[in-house]
Amino acid sequence: MVNSKYTRGIQAANTLLSLRLVGIQNQSLEHQLTQGIQEDMKRKGSDLTSGQLALIILALGACKNTDEVFISDAHLVRKLEEKFQAEIENMEIHNGNPLTNYYQLSLDVLALCLFSGDYSVTEIVDRFTPDNKNYYFGGHFSVDTGAMAVLALTCVQRSITSGKIEADEKDLNKINHYRESLVNKTLSEEKDGLFGNTYSTGEAMQALFVSSNYFENEQNCQKTLHTVLRNVSQGAFRTPTAAAQILPALMGKTYLDVNKDSACAHSPDFNISSDDPVSVTPTASPSKITVNYSVQINKTYSTSVTVKNGSVFLDVMEAAQKKNRTLFCFTTEESSWGPYVTSVQGIQANNNDRTYWELLSNGKSLSQGVGSYVVKDGDNLEVRWAKY
Repeated sequence: MVNSKYTRGIQAANTLLSLRLVGIQNQSLEHQLTQGIQEDMKRKGSDLTSGQLALIILALGACKNTDEVFISDAHLVRKLEEKFQAEIENMEIHNGNPLTNYYQLSLDVLALCLFSGDYSVTEIVDRFTPDNKNYYFGGHFSVDTGAMAVLALTCVQRSITSGKIEADEKDLNKINHYRESLVNKTLSEEKDGLFGNTYSTGEAMQALFVSSNYFENEQNCQKTLHTVLRNVSQGAFRTPTAAAQILPALMGKTYLDVNKDSACAHSPDFNISSDDPVSVTPTASPSKITVNYSVQINKTYSTSVTVKNGSVFLDVMEAAQKKNRTLFCFTTEESSWGPYVTSVQGIQANNNDRTYWELLSNGKSLSQGVGSYVVKDGDNLEVRWAKY
C-alpha cells in the first residue's frame, strides 16, 4: 500500500482508512492520500455514489485529525443523508432496488451511525431484513454485503442500547435477529477458513469479531489465519485495495473502531518506509502472451489478442477494442476495488433491472475485478451480459 501510486480518490480512501485503523502513521503518505480524495471529490461532485461518500467520511474521520474540518466545512454528513434518502426513494419506486447496492447502503448506515447523521431506525428495520433479495448475487449469498450490513446493524444496535438514539424494544429485537441471521448465513459460506472467497473474508472477519464468538475458538482462528496468510504469500492481496480490505482484520480491527473523537493510534508493530521496493530479477518468461476474448449477449463475439505478460483483464478488453470498436467497445467506472465494467457495445448495466457484466475466465466467474485479475497465456476470457 505504501509503495503504490495513488491516483484515484476512492481507492485512496480505502487505503487511508486501513492505515489509520491499524495505526500506521506516515504524514507525507496521509497528505498524499487526503489530497487525492479531495481532488477526486471536486472532480466527481454530485456524481459520487452514496457508498463512495460514506467511505470517504470513514477514512477522513477515522480518528481525530485536521481532516475533520474538511468533513464539517464540506457538509459531507448532510450530503450523505441526502444520498441515502435518494437510495430509499429509488427502492420505493423500483421494486426494492437501490440506486447502487446493499453493500453501499450498509456503508451509508455505518457512516451515518458513527458520525451522528440522521437516519430512521424504522427504515433500517424495514429494509435490512435477512431475506432481502439484495443480499444475493447470481443466486448466492454475498458475504461481503452481508458482513457490511452486520457492521452497520451492530453500530445501530450499540447506539440504541447506549441511549444515543431512541428506538422501541421491538425494533431493537429485530435488529438483533437480523444480525444473528446474517452471521449464520456468513458462517454457512465458510470453506477452508475463508468466507465466500478470498476477498470477502476480511470484512466477514470484522463482522464475526463484533457479533459472534466464532474466533474465540482457537482452531477456527488458526484455520482462517493460516489460509489468509497463505493467500498473502501467493500474491492474492497484491493490489492496494485488496491489502486495505484484509489488513484491519489481521490486526483485530473493524470499521466500528472508527472514532472521530479519539487520537490517531500509532502501532509499534509497523516500521514503514516509503523507499521503493527492492527489485528482484524475474525468472525467464515470455514478454507477450495470447488470450482468447469474447463478449456474450444474445450471441457471442470472439477474438484473440496479444498482450504483455502480466497484463490484467482490462488490458485484454482494451486490446480487443482497438481491433474492433463496434464489437468490443466498453466503458468502466471507478469503485473502491478499482474499475468495473458498466457497459459493453453500449449496453449499460442497470441496478434497477438487476443487470450487470459478468467476468469469466475459462468458464468460471471471477471474484477479482477487471483491473486486478492477471491473465495467463491461453486463457479464455469472457464478458457476459447477466442478471442477478
